[in-house]
Amino acid sequence: TLTYDTLRFSDTPDFPETAEPVWILGKKYSALTEKEELLNDVTSRLWFTYRRNFPAIGGTGPTSDTGWGCMLRCGQMIFAQALICRHIGREWRWDKKGATGEYLRILTAFLDKKDSYYSIHQIAQMGVGEGKYIGQWYGPNTVAQVLSCDSGPLCNGYAGAPDSHRLWKPLVLLIPLRLGLSEINEAYIETLKHCFMLPQSLGVIGGRPNSAHYFIGYVGDELIYLDPHTTQPAVEPSDGTYIQDDSFHCQHPPCRMHVSEIDPSIAVGFICNSEEDFDDWCQHIRKVSTTLSSKT
Repeated sequence: TLTYDTLRFSDTPDFPETAEPVWILGKKYSALTEKEELLNDVTSRLWFTYRRNFPAIGGTGPTSDTGWGCMLRCGQMIFAQALICRHIGREWRWDKKGATGEYLRILTAFLDKKDSYYSIHQIAQMGVGEGKYIGQWYGPNTVAQVLSCDSGPLCNGYAGAPDSHRLWKPLVLLIPLRLGLSEINEAYIETLKHCFMLPQSLGVIGGRPNSAHYFIGYVGDELIYLDPHTTQPAVEPSDGTYIQDDSFHCQHPPCRMHVSEIDPSIAVGFICNSEEDFDDWCQHIRKVSTTLSSKT
């Protein structure tokens, strides 16, 4: 049955044929000569949307997050990207054969049920501690705070030897920012774009007022994003070793919006897998700060 949610993507324009470089989570592409690779990269990102008919949150709460869970889904997307970078690598690409191995373990952690570590059930209930009742709309700052409360086993070396003996553990940085009052201040636009160019980039969660998006890159003055505003049935694994995962990957051209349309309240994400990564990130940030200071 076609609904507004599914029909809306039929109006999504194809990716523009432009000589402008395209940046996706720290990777640079040419839309003219690397379009297939570009779209494959976008499709490989985990895409979390509204779902319906999942077990009631808290036992008696909502069985769908349509209308209120978009920022929570964006939080799931940015955190899932961190786990992919941590355990599989930024170069990993979806092969459309279903979820298996390490990728299966990551995806399972986000399924819509109470015992999944990063399910909407867990995030919504942890949000209560941040003053948000279940079913209330979140902003990017609240989602960043909730995700920082409990990193869970997937961030703590679940797939291998414990990290406790190491001096450095993989670091996920979620930095809430406000880049203006009611609209984004133009002075911050170039800096925001630069965040997508850093190799440690996890993207940005934000959107328009009361409508959240997961921003993964930019081209020219347009931000590229994954949109959680489509409702799909909840997915149950057929057994413990396989998940039909087509609905967790956005298989149409990515959505775009002019950077001036973004709400000024955002959270920017980065991952530093090693101390060298962190040092490199610090150098990039200092360079950006110095460049901006020289222009003002």
